[in-house]
Order: sequence, then structure tokens, then C-alpha cells
Amino acid sequence: MSPVLAGILQLLALVAALGLSYRPLGDHMAKVYSSEKHLKPEKWIYKAIGANPAVEMRWPAYLRGVLAFSAVSVLFLYLLQRVQGSLPGSLSFVSIDPDQAFNTAASFVANTNWQSYYGEQAMGHVVQTGGLAVQNFVSAAVGMAVAVALVRGFARSRTGELGNFWADLVRGVVRILLPMAVIGALVLVACGAIQNFSGIHEVGQFGGGSQQWNGGAVASQEVIKELGTNGGGYFNANSAHPFENPNGLSNLFEIYLILVIPFALTRTFGRMVGSLKQGYAILGTMVTIWIGFTALMMWTEFAGKGPAFEIAGSAMEGKETRFGIGASAIFSVATTLTSTGAVNSFHSSNTGFGGGINLLGMQLGEIAPGGVGSGLYGMLIMAIIAVFIAGLMVGRTPEYLGKKIGTREIKFAACYILVTPALVLGFTAASFVLDTPANSMTNSGAHGFSEILYAYTSGANNNGSAFAGLNADTQWFNSTIGIAMLLGRFLPMVFVLALAGSLAEQTPVPETAGTLRTEKPLFTGLLVGTIMIITGLTYFPALALGPLAEGLAA
Repeated sequence: MSPVLAGILQLLALVAALGLSYRPLGDHMAKVYSSEKHLKPEKWIYKAIGANPAVEMRWPAYLRGVLAFSAVSVLFLYLLQRVQGSLPGSLSFVSIDPDQAFNTAASFVANTNWQSYYGEQAMGHVVQTGGLAVQNFVSAAVGMAVAVALVRGFARSRTGELGNFWADLVRGVVRILLPMAVIGALVLVACGAIQNFSGIHEVGQFGGGSQQWNGGAVASQEVIKELGTNGGGYFNANSAHPFENPNGLSNLFEIYLILVIPFALTRTFGRMVGSLKQGYAILGTMVTIWIGFTALMMWTEFAGKGPAFEIAGSAMEGKETRFGIGASAIFSVATTLTSTGAVNSFHSSNTGFGGGINLLGMQLGEIAPGGVGSGLYGMLIMAIIAVFIAGLMVGRTPEYLGKKIGTREIKFAACYILVTPALVLGFTAASFVLDTPANSMTNSGAHGFSEILYAYTSGANNNGSAFAGLNADTQWFNSTIGIAMLLGRFLPMVFVLALAGSLAEQTPVPETAGTLRTEKPLFTGLLVGTIMIITGLTYFPALALGPLAEGLAA
């Protein structure tokens, strides 16, 4: 079987699996977030944290809950790393330095999982399982809660109440993420991923010498790493490591985990607003971009030029032979079009255009399908922008799902789409003005520029993958990327929740003959065009200096 055909068949199998999961999972999540009942374990949690799940919150209170919980999470994870050297199960690893501890705490709480350390050489069992893995669950649940709050803003009227953050957080973990993670971990163990608390072992190597390996609760962390679109691996090689991702079957399953919740949330959205067709329109936009990017990535990686490409038959540098080009291309697009950041290949070794596709996928805002929660609310913001543009073209006040998109709403949406580019381009420019950050680049020229642009794009968009030729374990990068991750995660949430509150207060506008039909394929096309134009206008100059220049010079 040719590598191209193998890649296409894997993509078709993935589409089939996602299609089979779409309806039951989407409906289940809608029921979870609409239910008035509380399970016993949930009641115990509410009692422990002193929360009343029956109290409805307006958007400022909901936001305070998000920020307070996340701030406590950052502090807890930071302190856990700082005292690691004194903890049992630390595998004799020392405590983490302050700048790296801050970077890692910000990273995992912001659902980014950017790693400027070697996981198997820095973090012991307690930090990995009691700190990082826990944040993989709750940071994902926070994103889902914010998305659901925005959906309620569309679904409700004449009230500013968006639900209860603590109830949404707990339900997301207990009823959605935890059950799926348990099943997924069993699948990964069956595929060969390890799950233990063993210490460090010294393994002899062919030709003399030795290498040290340590075990860990890898399968359980791997599953929520993908399912929660987190991305931080137990090992530095991430999902290219055989302990995390043993074979082709586990690789396809991990891609499925990355995509299944973000895609299914579009049906949850349709259920909660009372129109499945609206959910299908958002789904169609996501699928169009995802399939298009995947096809482009496979083409550019299979169509490389030069002797090395001709000998290998494709761009095999930096890729695992047990996965091949097709599976690596599908994985890299899935992880950069979502906020996952997990990698099964070396993104820095992609062709110039391939690296540019990964960059562009993140710069879209990771909305196709995006992270758990963040992908849906990011796409809904873009839908509001598209409706506004359509309204300007026909001279009519724009409406979306029966809500008027007025001055207040469009200001919130505009602020949302400006935050991340300001962080990415601002920090990238500062890194080249100063001498020290530029010294961290392994490569010069266009690829070196891409290394730093990729780092801040990944951090501010809460992705976490990297052009690993960059030495990011410095005080400058640990601090600035940490700041970019926190601001890139929580500033947009401010505008999302403010928008949700504004929409929930409105009185529904009746549909007329002049109302834009946002459930039709025409609107899907308009939405795709709006996303690509806004991203292109924002990032094209930077992309031209990096991956485009590198690709054209090849």
C-alpha cells in the first residue's frame, strides 16, 4: 500500500469514528449542562468548596469564578513544583526553578501545556499526576464552561444570568471528561502505553553505554492530554514516544480524542439554542477548514524536493517511521487547529510550507474545531463578525440567532479577535529587538524567525507545540511566554462572558424576510471567508518573513 493511500484511509477512518460519536456525545453534553439534578459525588464537591450550584450568576460573577479558580490553580501548581525536591515519589528530581515553575503553572492552567523542560528528567510522579494531570482535567472543564455560558447567552432572553460556573466546572469533569478518560486510558493501555509508578531504570544499549528510563502513570495522563486538548506529554518526545503512543492504532485513537469533543460541541450548541441546523452550519465551517488544512499538509509533506526527499520518498525527517507521513500530517493539523499542542513528529522539520500551515492553523484562533470549549466560543465570535459584515453590505442591523448585534456586541467581538495578535506580534518583535532572546535560536534566517513567531503564536493561542530548535528555557522566554499564555487565555474570556451577558439581556428579534439565514451553506461559506481574510490581514506580513520565505527558497 502506498504511503499516500494509507494516509487517506486513516483520514477516512477518523472521519467515520468522529461521525459515529457526534450525535450521542453532543446530545449527552447538552443534557449535562441543562440538567437541574446533581449527582452525589458532585454534591460532595460543592460542599467541600462551599459552592451553591443552584445560584444563577450574571457574567461578572461567572468571570470572577473563572479567574479565582484559575488563580488558585496557578498558585497551587507553582508551589507544588517549588517543593518537589522534598516530596515522596519525586524520583530524586530537584525542585523546579522559579521562572520555569511559573511558566509551567501558567501553561497547564491556561490549557496550553507549553513545556520548556524534559518531562522525564524534571517532573516526579507527584507533580505529574497530582499537579499536571489534574490541571488537564479542570482547565479543559473551564473552557467548556465558558463556551456553555456563551451558548446560554444566545438561548436566553430578558435576563443576564448565564448559569453557575461551579456547577458547570464540576459537571464537565465528573460527567464528561472523567468517564471518557477512564475508558480511553484502558484503550491506550491495551495498545501498549505504560501505566505504573516505577522508578528510574538503566537500560543497556547496543554497542555499549546505557540509557535511563522512568515509568509513570502515562496512559491516564496521555488520554486527558488529548481529550482535553491540553498537549503536555509525560516525556519530552511527547506523542512520538513509544510509551505514550506505541503504534498506528494508538496514534489514530489519540487524534480521535483530540477532535471528538470540539466537533461534538457544535451539536450541543444546536441543542441548547433550539436549532440543530445552526450547529450543523458551525460544524460545516469547522470541517471545511480542517479537511482543507489536512489535505494541504499531506500534499506539501509528500511533495518535497531535493535528494533527501527523493531517497525517502517524502519529508521523513523528524517523523516516526511507525506512523509515516500521512498519520504525522493528520496529527499535526489536528493538534494545531485545536489548542492541543501534542506532537507525534518534529514540527520544525516540516517543509517550509508545512510549518506555515501549522502556524496558520493556530493563528486562525484554533477554531476548526479548536480546543474544548474555546473552539466553539471562538467560532461563535467569528460568526458574529461575519453577520456584522453581511449586515454592512446590505445596510441592515445584523442579527444572529434572534439577537441583534449592536455596537456593544461588536466591540466585545472586536476586542476578542485583537488580543491574541497583539500578544503574538508584540512579543515576537520585542524578542528580535533585544539581543539575548535572539541568541536562543538554533537557526538563522527565515526558519529562525519562524521559531520565535511559532513560540509566541503557540503560547498566546494556548496551543503548546513548538519549533523545538528554539531554546525557550531562559528567563526571558519562560516569563514572557508565561504572560502570553495567561493573557491569551483569560483576556478573551472576559470579552466572551461580557458578550454572553449582553446577549442574554436582549429581547429576541422575530425572523423576517430580510433576516440572514445563518443555517444555510451560504453562511458557512461567508464564515470561512471571514476567518481566512481576518487572519490573512493580521498575520500575512509575519508569515511572509518566516515560513513563506523558507518555502519559496526551497
